[in-house]
Amino acid sequence: MKIALFPGSFDPITIAHVNILQRATPLFDKIVVGIGLNSSKQNFLSAEQRLQILQTVFKGYQNIEIQTYEGLTVDFCRKIDAKYMVRGIRSAADFEYERAIAQINQTMMPEVETILLLSKPEYSAISSTIVRDILRNHGDVSPFVPKEALAFL
Repeated sequence: MKIALFPGSFDPITIAHVNILQRATPLFDKIVVGIGLNSSKQNFLSAEQRLQILQTVFKGYQNIEIQTYEGLTVDFCRKIDAKYMVRGIRSAADFEYERAIAQINQTMMPEVETILLLSKPEYSAISSTIVRDILRNHGDVSPFVPKEALAFL
């Protein structure tokens, strides 16, 4: 069984995340969307809220599972028996960052391959950071998040 991990903070999930995941879905038997929890990071949404939002957004997908995890992403890959990690790339800066992480992960767990999917051009400017800023300033995030997430935000 080909299992992939799509890790992230998803604080909040954006339509860009959804698009990457939709495009990755046919490539694997199962994709675990891993909500990484980092106690040193100030999150906008709680872990429970993010879990609930992602479960709602991906409710109809048979091969997508949502889980939270703490610690190293490669350790979570071992736990769920994932041999692939899916990441989205919006820009050259994203590529450099993801390349470095993929190389470190490859050293720590050589059996895991990182699959980088390029963002569609219309999603390249969308990030959770920007969406959080819009939310903090009471702006309309509806063009940037899945419609299923709006009720939670």
